[in-house]
Amino acid sequence: MKPTNNSVTEFIKSVQNETRQKDGFVVMEMMSKITELEPIKWGPSIIGFGKYIHKYESGRETNLPLTSFSPRKQHLVFYVLNGFENQEELLNDLGKHKTGNICLYINKLADVNIEILENIIVSSYNKNKRHGCVKL
Repeated sequence: MKPTNNSVTEFIKSVQNETRQKDGFVVMEMMSKITELEPIKWGPSIIGFGKYIHKYESGRETNLPLTSFSPRKQHLVFYVLNGFENQEELLNDLGKHKTGNICLYINKLADVNIEILENIIVSSYNKNKRHGCVKL
């Protein structure tokens, strides 16, 4: 996955589900406000903010966004579950969602507490900035 020069706005406009499209714009604005960074389209379907070098235990390195999401066909996917402090407590208070590895899946923003979601994004973003991540 690499950053592209493709339009984030055009990508979100291309989302078929109208609710997910509207939610995508809300999340983009929320993440822009949190990070004070412009969104970048990564690969075919991820919207990321900032970037850092992630070092795997194997020694391999790759560039990743500091925080990101994707308005996919079935869910809004947030790549934010990095083991930040109080992660489980915030998830318990979030509302209707699913999780998997680093992913938080939400059907629509109306299903969750937006303030809790914002706290999750802030906590994840701050952890990525603090813990061994080198901002590019």
